[in-house]
Amino acid sequence: MGLGLIMDNVAIFWMQIVTSVFVFGTVAVWYVWPSLRKLSRNSALTLLLFVHVPRYVGMTLLVRGMVDPKLPAAFLSSAAYGDLFEAALAFACIFVLRSNWRGAIALVWVANSWGFLDLLNGIRGVLQLNVPSFNLGTLWYVYTFYAPLVIVSHLMIFWILVRSKPEEMKYREL
Repeated sequence: MGLGLIMDNVAIFWMQIVTSVFVFGTVAVWYVWPSLRKLSRNSALTLLLFVHVPRYVGMTLLVRGMVDPKLPAAFLSSAAYGDLFEAALAFACIFVLRSNWRGAIALVWVANSWGFLDLLNGIRGVLQLNVPSFNLGTLWYVYTFYAPLVIVSHLMIFWILVRSKPEEMKYREL
């Protein structure tokens, strides 16, 4: 039977998240970041924001039978609606960035800050409730594969926002 090492769901869950963050971080540093540096600030932010648009998938937490019914409704609602709001904010940011509107960067700051805090709040809930001990169904992959991608994207967006200069963008009034 090989090594005889048996891991429980919780250990596997966190191992997969850490591994996904490492893999996505490596791809980001080696391939994505060098490519983004060749783009304008708005184009780079737009590409990274597209990672957040599919967060509407979190609404699956509210579909009956998709996850363990023993998970608290408050946790599920908070995660689902927080993700939906972030998806809408990210999509709005994409439109204002592509239009070069004056408030675009401010909106990106709001969206990225909201999305990152929502993600941290979700992690807090996952830890408090020991979520990997529940049946997550296909949402397991959202937590262990997509959420780490979102983390890396948030960090890259913050890096661009902090390092960019206001004069790098031509503005158009709303």
